[in-house]
Amino acid sequence: MIDSVCRLIDMALAEDISVGDITTDYLVPPDTAGTGVIVAKEDLVLAGLDVALQVFQRLDPQMRMDSAFKDGDMISCGETILEINGKLDALLSGERTALNFLQRLSGIATHVHSYVTALKAYPVKLVDTRKTTPGWRILEKYAVRMGGAGNHRMGLFDGILIKDNHIAVCSGIRQAVNAARKRMSHFMKIEVEVSDLNGVSEALDVGVDIIMLDNMDVPQIREAVSMIQGRALIEVSGGVTLKNLAGLAETGVDIISVGALTHAARSVDISMRIEQDIFKITDT
Repeated sequence: MIDSVCRLIDMALAEDISVGDITTDYLVPPDTAGTGVIVAKEDLVLAGLDVALQVFQRLDPQMRMDSAFKDGDMISCGETILEINGKLDALLSGERTALNFLQRLSGIATHVHSYVTALKAYPVKLVDTRKTTPGWRILEKYAVRMGGAGNHRMGLFDGILIKDNHIAVCSGIRQAVNAARKRMSHFMKIEVEVSDLNGVSEALDVGVDIIMLDNMDVPQIREAVSMIQGRALIEVSGGVTLKNLAGLAETGVDIISVGALTHAARSVDISMRIEQDIFKITDT
């Protein structure tokens, strides 16, 4: 498990449990074994199995998981996603945190799958953006992949994307691109964001690798595709919805980036039940 994800899990558990789960501590005898059954309450695309297990194993290192599914699988409403076996107090104390991760990540994967399905007939790549929940980026971008789409930059450190404010600071596209080329490795590529056809022309003149058409309408995008004629990869971004997705893909662009893949996804409905008759509480 990646260190940043482990820290996130620890933070989430500390947030929920703090100095102790007083309800479980009062009701459950120590070292009592139990089984938790996690069930889908709606159709979904699964993401976050290992994260959910890691939550429980933080509380009981011997916790074991049994599942017929893997991340990326389609789950039908009512199906058992997994069974988790270990100490009962760990199951009860970790339930909400584990479900929060599983519901959020599966929610993103399910949401992304609807976009991927809408683009099935088109040779275009669908990717996310950096519009992620602070601290959750690695997990949310993982969930995007489980839903069938791809990732744009992980962060500011792994790609050159010259946006409108960079262009303003440098007083133009050419100046910004030339400044980047003086320092970049020969392995790197340059992407430039433009909002009109004049920007497309400037980006072509300076020979960038990728041109991002930001918030342009379909007629403008079609004209930009005609201007570019394969001399750069073409990305469309801004204002993308499920309703206009196919229309954008039909213009002939190479990439469609959608912030809503992460920021507009809702958590899906997943629940956990403890198997009955594991033990009886006696009144002493």
